[in-house]
Amino acid sequence: MGRLDGRVAIVTGAGRGIGASVARLLASEGASVVVNDLGVAVDGSGTDSGPAQEVVGEIAEAGGKAVASGADITDFAAAEGLIGGAIEQFGRLDVLVNVAGILRDRMIFNMTEQEWDDVIRVHLKGTFNTTRFASAYWRSLRDETAQNRIINFTSVSGLHGAPGQPNYAAAKMGIVGLTYSSANSLAKYGVTVNAISPGAATRMTSSIPMERRREGSPSNAPDVMSPDNVAPIVAYLASERSGWITGKVIHSAGYEIALYNNPEPVTRIIGTAPWDDADVLADQVERSFGKHR
Repeated sequence: MGRLDGRVAIVTGAGRGIGASVARLLASEGASVVVNDLGVAVDGSGTDSGPAQEVVGEIAEAGGKAVASGADITDFAAAEGLIGGAIEQFGRLDVLVNVAGILRDRMIFNMTEQEWDDVIRVHLKGTFNTTRFASAYWRSLRDETAQNRIINFTSVSGLHGAPGQPNYAAAKMGIVGLTYSSANSLAKYGVTVNAISPGAATRMTSSIPMERRREGSPSNAPDVMSPDNVAPIVAYLASERSGWITGKVIHSAGYEIALYNNPEPVTRIIGTAPWDDADVLADQVERSFGKHR
C-alpha cells in the first residue's frame, strides 16, 4: 500500500530534474501522474516531447500509472486543458505540483524586457494558470473534508536575493505571495497550498557560474544534492496526512528540510503624533531598526 494510492497528481516541469524525481516518487507511492513538460532548453527555447515520454516510460516499467502532457502552462487555455485532461483521464484530481521553470539570468542593469517577461510568464503566470483551473475544479466539488493539495516551487534566489537573477527572484517571490493568498482562500474547499524552496544539482543550477552560487548550493556532492532528495517532502505534502500544514515555505536540500518563518515585524516604532520632525524620525529608525542590519 502506497501513501498516495488512488490519488491523481499533475507535475509540471516533470521531464527532467526535480520535476521528474517528484513524478517518479509520487507514482511509486501509488498516485496516477500526469507528467507535464514541453521539453524546452534551460532558457525556454525549443520543444521536445522525449523527456516527458521517457519519465512516463520509467514509471510504467516500475508498475506505476502515468501519462505525458505537452501542454504549455503559460497559455491560459492550455492550462485549462491540462487540468481538464487529467480529470478526464483519471476521473479526479487531488494534487497539483508546479515545478516548471526557465532561466534568463542577467544583472538588473543589463536585463532586457524580453528576458524579464519570459521568466515571469513561465514561473509566475504558469503557476497562476494551473492553480486557477485546479482550484476552480475543487471549488465546484464543495467538499470541505477533501484532501486536495497544491505544491508550488519557490527558490532561495528570491528568498535571499540572488544578484544575477532579478527576474527569477521576483517570479519566485511572487509565487510565495500566490501561495499565501491561495492557502487562505482555498482552505474552505479542502485545499492546502505550500511552497518548496529546493536545493539540488540540476540543469538550471549547473548553468549558474560557481562564484554566483550561494554557500551550501550544489557543488561536488552529486549524491547528496540529487533531485531525488527533494521529492520525499513533496510526496508527504501530497499525502492526506499533511492536511494540517498550509501557507508555508519549506526548504529542502540534500538531507536537510527546513521550515521558513512567515514574514512578520521584528520591531516597531509607534508615535503619538505625525512624524513632522525628520530628524526625530531618522533617530528613531536608526536606533530601533539599525540593530537588525
